[in-house]
Amino acid sequence: MRILTDNIYSVGVQHWDRRLFDELIPLPDGTSYNAYLIKGSEKIALMDTVDPEKIDLLIDHLVKAGADHIDYIISHHAEQDHSGSIPDLLMMYPDAKVVTNPKCKGMLISHLHLEEDQFIEIEEGQTLSLGDKTLQFVYTPWVHWPETMSTYLIEDGILFSCDFFGSHQATGDLFVTDEAKTREAAKRYYGEIMMPFRSSIRGNLKKLEPLDIKMIAPSHGPVYNRPEMIIDAYHGWVDEDRIVNKVVVPYVSMHDSTQMMVEYLVEGLIDRGVGVRQFNLTVADIGEMVIEMVDAATLILGAPTVLLGAHPSAIYCAALVNALRPKTKYAGIVGSFGWGSKMVEQITGLMGNMKAEMFEPVISKGMPAEDDYTAIDELADNILAKHKDLGIV
Repeated sequence: MRILTDNIYSVGVQHWDRRLFDELIPLPDGTSYNAYLIKGSEKIALMDTVDPEKIDLLIDHLVKAGADHIDYIISHHAEQDHSGSIPDLLMMYPDAKVVTNPKCKGMLISHLHLEEDQFIEIEEGQTLSLGDKTLQFVYTPWVHWPETMSTYLIEDGILFSCDFFGSHQATGDLFVTDEAKTREAAKRYYGEIMMPFRSSIRGNLKKLEPLDIKMIAPSHGPVYNRPEMIIDAYHGWVDEDRIVNKVVVPYVSMHDSTQMMVEYLVEGLIDRGVGVRQFNLTVADIGEMVIEMVDAATLILGAPTVLLGAHPSAIYCAALVNALRPKTKYAGIVGSFGWGSKMVEQITGLMGNMKAEMFEPVISKGMPAEDDYTAIDELADNILAKHKDLGIV
């Protein structure tokens, strides 16, 4: 339990050793499930709960904060790492009401089997008085579910943003102390969670502009006491035209042919002054790759052929890229086959959500020959030319 400011407490928990989120997302720095207790002069509100695995620590923190009763549990998002402890808390505080929007209410009933009479529904812009503190509710859908919302504490200028602006970090620091590290963690979180919804996020950012935000308290990671740092970062990440001179090259290779082609391409791009990041899909931290994809101009996927199709690791990568829909402007495929291949058609079909212009694929039969390397040189030249056209070189 830590004090955010007068009568506002951070009562969430750190999950230091968690290394995978949603059984999908790598967590090199663990994560946290943030919850905040607000003691008004008349009422007490709890902003979100924690993953049920950590309920005992949440209860301990509430006791230390002197929460002998809770009037309102504000649920910003129905996903269980924030809502999952609500049933236990309602048993502990039977007079408490769950305050949320109608869409989130429906999800909480489905996910947690809560009862209708346990809720207070609120609408966009509505306020709730705690006495000397006033909560204003702001709908911020698609960060990253359709029901998500934020709460603005008017008197203190604190935005409780739930997943919006979050970062997967377990830390002993209540506030951001290393902005570069937190920005990178937040960029990973944005890339893996938020990126497909950036058009909605642009609208949500616009909606926050009238608020005098002095602090942002997200549901994951440390609190931002310089909120413009993360708000400015988000503006850049969601801007379709803010891309950089960088090529992301995820690849997998079985008998070195594809790796030889990838390494030749990467060296060629470096020689041409094009930024590049190469990721071997069998060992890479996918989260690092996604960080680079947030603002990279080009993606080139390297894949060998397995039984006429793409290697499963390349298929997974293509499907992931298709789901995340980065603002990448150009994409291409390099790879190899032994006796036959429909790899290019398969990968292209898996990436239909991408709006990127596709380069001519470079596919070798067996070990790459001189004409394959010539084609890769042409690909590198084309990438450079496209980046120049974008004005990023």
